[in-house]
Amino acid sequence: QVQVVQSGGGSVEAGESLTLSCQVSNTFFLLDKMAWHRRQAPEKQRELVAELTSLGYTHLADSVEGRFTISKDNAKRVVYLQMDNLQPEDTGVYYCHVEGHYNDDYDAIRYDYWGQGTQVTISS
Repeated sequence: QVQVVQSGGGSVEAGESLTLSCQVSNTFFLLDKMAWHRRQAPEKQRELVAELTSLGYTHLADSVEGRFTISKDNAKRVVYLQMDNLQPEDTGVYYCHVEGHYNDDYDAIRYDYWGQGTQVTISS
């Protein structure tokens, strides 16, 4: 059983900062990729905001490049999203998504999990 628990978020004014955290349980589940997605409005699809692989590759969406930073603490199994200079268009529900695998005697068994979602609201 793997639990993906998010924390952080809230309401701030434009130009301020927030940090989101995502804790992944079960050390037998080996993390390959961790990402943050967001849904800006109920009728919109989730979009990828940032991703980070176990080898250190990072990717940020053009809309957040230069303002957001994704990082991780391997020992704590936590991935962070530092969001600076937030703007009203960053408002939405942010989701943590992790991809990884379990090793058995013969193969790697792959799974992915989503966090519960965290509301971020930016006022102008």
